[in-house]
Parts: sequence; C-alpha cells; structure tokens
Amino acid sequence: MPEAKPAAKKAPAGKDAGKDAAAKPAPKEAPPTEAPPEDQSPTAEEPTGVFLKKPDSVSVETGKETVIVAKLNGKELPAKPDIKWFKGKWLELGSKSGARFSFKESHDATSNVYTVELHISKVVLGDRGDYRIEVKAKDLCDSCAFNIDVEAPRQDSAGQSLESFKRSGEAKSDTTGELDFSGLLKKRQVVEEEKKKKKDDDDLGIPPEIWELLKGAKKSEYERIAFQYGITDLRGMLKRLKKAKVEVKKSAAFTKKLDPAYQVDRGNKIKLVVEISDPDLPLKWFKNGQEIKPSSKYVFENVGKKRILTINKCTLADDAAYEVAVKDEKCFTELFVKEPPVLIVTPLEDQQVFVGDRVEMAVEVSEEGAQVMWLKDGVELTREDSFKARYRLKKDGKRHILIFSEVTMEDKGHYQVMTNGGQCEAELIVEEKQLEVLQDIADLTVKASEQAVFKCEVSDEKVTGKWYKNGVEVQPSKRITISHVGRFHKLVIDDVRPEDEGDYTFVPDGYALSLSAKLNFLEIKVEYVPKQEPPKIHLDCSGQTSENSTVVVAGNKLRLDVSITGEPRPVATWMKEDQVFTGTEGRVHIEERGDISSFVIESAERGDESRYTIKVTNPVGEDVASIFLKVVDVPDPPEAVRVTSVGEDWAILVWEPPKYDRGWPVTGYLLERKKKGSQRWMKLNFEVFTETTYESTNMIEGILYEMRVFAVNAIGVSQPSMNTKPFMPIAPTSEPQHLTVEDVTDTTTTLKWRPPDKIGAGGIDGYLIKYCVEGSDEWIPANTEPVERCGFTVKNLPTGAKITFRVVGVNIAGRSQPATLTQPVTIREIVEQPEIRLPHHLRQTYVRKVGEYLNLVIPFQGKPRPQVVWTKGGAPLDTSHVHVRTSDFDTVFFVRQAARSDSGEYELTVQIENMKDTATIRIRVVEKAGPPENVMVKEVWGTNALVEWQPPRDDGNSEVTGYLVQKADKKTMEWFTVYERSRHTSCTVSDLIMGNEYYFRVYTENICGLSDLPGVSKNTARILKTGMTLKLPEFKEHDFRTAPKFLTPLLDRVVVAGYAAALNCDVEARARPPAPRHHPPVAQDVARPSRSPSSPPPLSARHPPAAPRFIQKLRSQEVAEGSRVYLECRVAGNPPPRVSSTKTPAKQRKADGTKAYLQ
Repeated sequence: MPEAKPAAKKAPAGKDAGKDAAAKPAPKEAPPTEAPPEDQSPTAEEPTGVFLKKPDSVSVETGKETVIVAKLNGKELPAKPDIKWFKGKWLELGSKSGARFSFKESHDATSNVYTVELHISKVVLGDRGDYRIEVKAKDLCDSCAFNIDVEAPRQDSAGQSLESFKRSGEAKSDTTGELDFSGLLKKRQVVEEEKKKKKDDDDLGIPPEIWELLKGAKKSEYERIAFQYGITDLRGMLKRLKKAKVEVKKSAAFTKKLDPAYQVDRGNKIKLVVEISDPDLPLKWFKNGQEIKPSSKYVFENVGKKRILTINKCTLADDAAYEVAVKDEKCFTELFVKEPPVLIVTPLEDQQVFVGDRVEMAVEVSEEGAQVMWLKDGVELTREDSFKARYRLKKDGKRHILIFSEVTMEDKGHYQVMTNGGQCEAELIVEEKQLEVLQDIADLTVKASEQAVFKCEVSDEKVTGKWYKNGVEVQPSKRITISHVGRFHKLVIDDVRPEDEGDYTFVPDGYALSLSAKLNFLEIKVEYVPKQEPPKIHLDCSGQTSENSTVVVAGNKLRLDVSITGEPRPVATWMKEDQVFTGTEGRVHIEERGDISSFVIESAERGDESRYTIKVTNPVGEDVASIFLKVVDVPDPPEAVRVTSVGEDWAILVWEPPKYDRGWPVTGYLLERKKKGSQRWMKLNFEVFTETTYESTNMIEGILYEMRVFAVNAIGVSQPSMNTKPFMPIAPTSEPQHLTVEDVTDTTTTLKWRPPDKIGAGGIDGYLIKYCVEGSDEWIPANTEPVERCGFTVKNLPTGAKITFRVVGVNIAGRSQPATLTQPVTIREIVEQPEIRLPHHLRQTYVRKVGEYLNLVIPFQGKPRPQVVWTKGGAPLDTSHVHVRTSDFDTVFFVRQAARSDSGEYELTVQIENMKDTATIRIRVVEKAGPPENVMVKEVWGTNALVEWQPPRDDGNSEVTGYLVQKADKKTMEWFTVYERSRHTSCTVSDLIMGNEYYFRVYTENICGLSDLPGVSKNTARILKTGMTLKLPEFKEHDFRTAPKFLTPLLDRVVVAGYAAALNCDVEARARPPAPRHHPPVAQDVARPSRSPSSPPPLSARHPPAAPRFIQKLRSQEVAEGSRVYLECRVAGNPPPRVSSTKTPAKQRKADGTKAYLQ
C-alpha cells in the first residue's frame, strides 16, 4: 500500500513546461526530495498535549490508498484513550462510513505510546476535505485537524509522446523496426483535447455541484463551505467565482437551511431546525419521500420564523433522508442513528455434567433482539453448523441460550459469548457417567426341582446387560427367564437340574464391570446304614483377612455359610457374645439348609461388628467355632473446612481430617467449588489430593464462591463437608490518581484526588493520608480512620514549612501503592478577593408557588472565609421562617413552605475586611387567582348571548393569562366549556338551543392554573322561540267530592261528675261535611242548644285555636301539552280552614298561575 505523501505545489502549466517535459525523458522513479530547513518550513510544529506525532495533511490520487498515522503520549493520559475520527465538523467515521475506511490501534507498553491509524482504500473525490481526530480519556479531551487532498490521475504528456514514438515490428531491440508516426499523431491529438478540456473545466478540480452551491451562497459562508468540502485553495476559488460574474441567487423561502447531516444515539431525541423568510408560508416535512404527519413520535413546533421537527425515541427505522419543502423550494439532510453498546447482564456459568445429559448455557443481555456471537475454543458457532452438530441456538427476549440435547465428550471446552459492548466466558466439563452397583448377586445353593433366582440392582435404569454361564451367554427358554424392570435385572431358573450348576455372570452393556455368583446344586443322599459321628464345623470365611475373621462393607448383605457334619444331625446355635440368635426372619436371621447353617445380615451396620460364635451339638458330642466380623464404611466428612487467605484470583483452603475413618484409613481428598447462589459444583481435582491445604486458582475477582471437601478411602467417598463461608477473591486497588493541592492556609492544606483506575471487586473502603516535612524521613499519618471522599484537609501544620503529601487507597485486601505529590507544598495562606457566582436562573425573577419550598444554593469564593449576610429590604431575615446555611464555598437560602409574604428583593453580601461583593435576588411567590367578579349576561339575541365580567380582586401575585368560560342549561345544570382561554373580560356565546335558559360561570387562569371557585352569572340567558305561541288547554274543574264516612266511631266512656270529658271520632270526606253531632240523653224538660248552619265549626278540644296558614305553597310547573298535572299545597289551622282555588286566564296571568286561598 503506498503511503500518503504531503501536499506539494503543482508544476506551472504552460508551453515551456511542455517543451521541457518533451525534451527530457521521464524518469522511472523520482528521487527523494530534500526536506526544507526548519526555519523555512511554515508548518513545522512542536508536539504539544497528548500528541507525540500529529497526523499530516496528505495529497493522494483517486483510486489509490492512503494511511493517516498519529502517536499519543500515554503518560499524559489518565486511562486508555477513546479515539474517534471525524470528517468536517460533524460526521463521525465508523461502522456507517463503509468498508473503505478501517481503523487500527496499538500500544507499546515499554514506551507507553499509543499508535492509531486511519486506512482509506480506493480514494474517491468525495473523500477530499478537512478531517479531525479526537482523543478522550476520562475528563481529558484533545483533538487535531488535518487535510486530505484528492487529485485526478496524472498523465505525463511527454511520457505519452515518447511511448507513442515507438518502432513497429516484432523486433525486441529499440533500434530496429519502423517508427509509428500514426500512433504519435493520435496520442498528440488526444493530449491536446484533454488539455483544452482541463483548461475549460478548472485546475482546482472542484465538482460542478459544489460550484452551484458556492454561487448561491453568501460571501460570509464561503469559508464554511470550503472547510466542509475540503477546498484548500481559497484564493483560486474566489478568482473563479469573480470570473463567473454570476448573480447570486438568494433563497426566497429559507433564511437558514438544514445541516447536511445529523447524528443521534438510539433511544434519544433530536431536533431538526429550519428558518423560513415568511412565517405564513406553508411547510411540509418528508422522510424518504413520504410526508410526515404529526404524532407523539414526530412533534412539529413553530417558534417565530423557526420550524422545528422533533423526533422522539429514535430507532434504526429513523435512519433516513429527510426533506423540508416550502412552495417550490426544498432542502435536504440525512439522519444517522447510532446503536448503543449491548451489555451483558447475566454472564455464563461454569457447568459440570455427564455424558448424555441435557445442557443449557444461557446469557442475558441489555437489549432485546441484540446480535451475539457464540464461540467454542475460539471457533464461532453458527446456526448453519447447528444442523450438522448436536446443538441449537435459541433466543428468548433478552436471553440467548445454547442447548445440547445429549452432551458428548466432544462438546466439552471453553465457551465464549461476545457482543459489541462486552463478553463473558465459561467452561463446560463433561465426564463419563459412573455405574454404581446397589445390590450384588449372591451365591445360591438349591435342591433339585427348586427355583434359582439371581438378582442385582444398578444405579442407571437405562442400562441393559447380558447373563453368562461359565463364559457362555445364557439364552431364555421355558425354564430360564431373563427380565429387566427399572434398576433390577433378574435371571430365574425353574426346575433346577444338576447341569445348571456353575458360575453365573451379569455384564452391563457399555461398562467394564461384571457381577458374578455361583449356583450350587444340592443332592439329597439317603444313608441306609445309620452311623454316629461327633459334630464337626468346617469353617471357610470368604473375605478372610486373618484367622477366623471376615470384613463386610456397611450396607451390604453378609452371609456366613458354615458346613456341619455329624450323625445324628447336629443342632447349630449362633451367638453374639451372650446374645443367642434363633429367628429365621428379620434383618439378622438363621437359615438351615441340609448340612449348612447360614448366619445372614441383610444390611450390615456399624453396630454389627463383633465376634460371633457357632456351637453345634448332637448326642455324640459338640463343636464350637468363632468368627470376628469387621464392618467397614466410607469415612466421615472432613472437619473445620475454612478459607485462610484470598488474592486476586486465588484462595487457600485448609481442613482437618475426618474424626472417624470407619475402619479403613483415609487415602486422600476430593474438592469442589461453586459460585454462591448456583447449584452446580465444579470438581477441582480428579486425582486424590493427600494434603490438608489446597490452593484454588483461576477464580474471577468479585464473585462470591463456596467450597467443600470429600474424604476418600478404599471403601468409597464420604459425604461432603460443611460448605465454607462465602468468600470473594479480591486484590488491593491501584494508586489514587491526579493528587493535587486545592487550598493552602497558614496551618492547613486541602488535598483532592481521583479514585484509582483499578478498584476491583473488593471496592474501596477509604483513603489514608500521610505527610513528611522537608529534611525528615518520617511519614506522619494525617488521619487514623479512612476517609471515603476524594478530598481531605490536613490541619495543625507548621506555618512556612515545606511538606510532601501522599495518599493510599484501603480496602479489605490491604493498602494500595501511594500517590505522592511531585513537589513539596509551602504552608502559607493565599488571599483571594470575595466574589459571588450567582447562578443563571437567579439573575432574573425566581418564581415559586405557595406551599412549595424555596432552596437557593449560591456559590461564592474568597480567602480567608468571607462573612455572608442576607437582608430583605435592608432588614435582617426572620430566622423562624427562613433558614440560612453557609459553608466555605456556598450559602443556602431555604424556606420549607413559601408564602406570598416571601416575595420581594433579597440582598446577599459577601465581605472580607474592606472587600465585599453584593448580589440581588428577586423572588415572587404566586398562587391561584380569585374568581372573576360581577359575571352578567348583558345581551341576548337570537341564539347568542353576550357575557361580561370584571377581573378578580386577587390575581394570585401573577399575571392573569386568560379565563375559562362554561355554560349550563337551567334544566340539567350540566356544565360545558365554551372558551378554554379567553384573554378579554367578555365573550359571545353562540349556538345556544332555542327554548332553553342558560347560566354561565367563569374561572380565572394564571401561571398556577385555574381558580378554585368560579364567578357565576347573576342572571340567565333565555333563548325564546320566534314565531310560536303557547296555547294552553282549557281547564275543567274536577269534582273531588265524596260521601262522608266515619273512620273511628264514638266510644262509650264513664266519667266522674264534675270532671271534663271529650268524645272524639274521625270522619273522611272530600267536600267538607257538616260537623258530626253528639246528642247525649237528656231529660224532657231540658232545652236543647241550637246552632245556625252558617256558624263556624266547633273547636277541637285537644288543640287551641290557630289562624289558617300555608305549610307548603303551590309550585310553578312546566309540562308538555296533553300531560296530567298535579298541584299540591299544605295548610294548617284550628279549626280546620276551608281551601278554595282559582285559575287566572292566560292573557291576565304573568307568573302567578293557579292560586290557592285560605279562609
């Protein structure tokens, strides 16, 4: 790849230049030019900042490749730098720049130098322009600009002429053959045409579309366009524009167009702003040629002459070309949406499985539908290969899963998941599945015609096997049955014959394991000649380790077969010390078969270990033998398992041997480890480890782990020990960064620093500060307890002394390397003039609502600490209501609940001796305004009503922004909004319904919202129906009279002479009947009293007389024509009054209607 060369001046074009070129032959390779002296080079610069070597401006021909190189000083960088390349001011070169752009970064650890390269292949004219490299490392940022000039391929006219001036013929020598003059003439003609075309076009090589852009631009924008499109010859460009003498065409619609391109991160919002000349012109937005409609996604704003398109929550679908059109003019831009990095939320976990198990390795990322890459031992796993292999890849939202249906030994290895924002890895360990024998087959001794059953149990239900007799496979028959049910395998032989005797073996398929037992055929012999023999015990102990002793594993079945002889048949007795066994059933029982006495223990236990005695007797004599039974088992778990120390990726595990070895010495230990919260244990050793101290390595810092230990002897593996307490591999932090002096007084020094670059999973507990006085080697601690903040003030220092400070970070793993100041600090105070740094939002009136809190934080500076005074209107503040807190750097003004009285101008004064600075803060506390006053319906015409009101008395200390007007029909009194915001104190309400009557109410609106209460109109607006009259039906009097009847008759009473008595009865009648009369029996000579018919009714004896009055009057009603009407009223009085009703004719009646009169 040819390296980019610096831009050089072009040779002057002209006739003389052409002659000189034709006179001299073209050299094959131009000699290297000498570098100009330093004093003559106008671009020679010393490297400054983080750049050891700045990128050079280059000139390259189209179609070739170029490389831009820059070198960075790693000593100036606080961390690994983030490198970005830009074209012009805005366009970032990255994944969307195309395959022609590639980037390379390298770091030399010895010299601490970063080398970055930008490779551009097959350069085109569009690559011409100014570029910029930007370097960021934490808070440090630096950039450098350079230029790339692209030229058309050079054609040397002299070289072409000489090449054309060749001899024809096939001769190889240049001195032979004829000269080809026709070819020379053709080449000359082509060269002249190219010269003419180049002269007509331009020597600057600027594309025509850029010339059109320059012709229509203002003179003030020439420099910006030249910088944007990489035009370096500004003088030549201006001459060309001057010669063109083209009248500049200004845009009639746009005063400010869109930028050529925009860039935004996915999920963020962006605003596209254009400014038009006339705010009344119609404007439309387009995306990829399709018009954009306003929605929650696309928000249109009009601010003066500015038109703003806001795109919310940008996605990859918004990466498109946008266009804005005003009448016949358009402007274009392009939006690039940048994807955020995909982070790993839940990493992979190490797994240890057996062959044939199902395995799922899952990882969770931060983005749903993100692309991830699976690798095994560095080789990518793809979906195409998954059809051939035994795995498949699955996506479930944010989870990505690698699934093995039946794992094999080939699948073990190191698996890795990579995204564009991180990676994680885990190890898959696959082991061969071990087959365990849960029940072994036992030797059998059977008689003729009996049944023999061999039975065994293994740990895996799926395992099959074969039975062999004396090495020959047993085939099923009528007498022989082979069965497999779950974990049990049986061989049943019916009607046992002598030829069935032999060694039987069960061999599981696929395992190097065999189980054997012997079948003994017992023949019954009949002794015809009885004889007498003393009893004899023939002892043969299987598993014998010493004289008359046998060993059995706990949990296994023990069968002691002892052969006995003697005539007559002896009687056998089994004893354990003084305990005699006689039972034939149970876990421990006796079996008698012919001349064999068997002592059987179904499942041996630790308590069965003892010496057993068999005693046989018959009339001739007796015999005694003893056997010692030793029961062995797996050892107890190890004890006191603990982690004594940890490091960055290691831990030391220590334990004690088991207390009991269960009769067999411990040969070693097995260890396992797992992450806390996980259920998968990972083996740390496959060979038995004999020591009691183990160092576990290859752990991840910051992850909690647990470990456990198994003890191993010849019998098997013990139960696991208790898990260790969770522990975390951690390491000390690196040294603190950027230790600087913030402030110095006569006796104190304030230091500040940044956290370490590498903190680790152990975090950081704080920092310790020490100082050393110049001339002494003793480092004196400034604090005994670690401080958490990255700053500390060292006090009680000697004035005028030169002191060196250093800081170390402390965490659970210990102390870091110290960060030391490069130069000592002189302890002497520096005087600084007081100054108030008033925040921008407090330089104008600060508005808050009633009830909200006021919290003003105003920073200031000054040394020594200045005196801070708050006043309001020249008077001190009320400390019971206003709280002020002042520190060395700022003052806080706080009111818990603001009131209207808190409004006003506050003055802040900061003073040091005779130097002071003041600032004025204006606060306005607002609340909701009161209701409008005097709401009246001024005029009604047709279906319209004019409503007027007066502003509220209390505007809430804020400007009234408008009024909300509502109407309600008098019948329903349901309120509907007429005007949401009326800025005047009157409005015309239209489209009212004829025949209805309306009320109106008005709310006041200010910055706090609508008033709590409305102003309701005192009168109503009644909309009359024009051209219609109401015709009431004729009223016919209804006869409500009914015949009188007694509800309660008179009752007989007995009274004492001289006392008053009353007789009562109840009468019902619609028309008032004559009052009931009671005629007591009297003597013939007594005169009866008489009363005229027109006299008033008698008074009730129970109530005093009362004037008639209405309890409930008649109410006005509005009903539909033809419907029934009920008019009701209530009256009271004693005696009961008479009620009469009258009806006023329609022409005479105004609003009284039917009236009722009392008498």
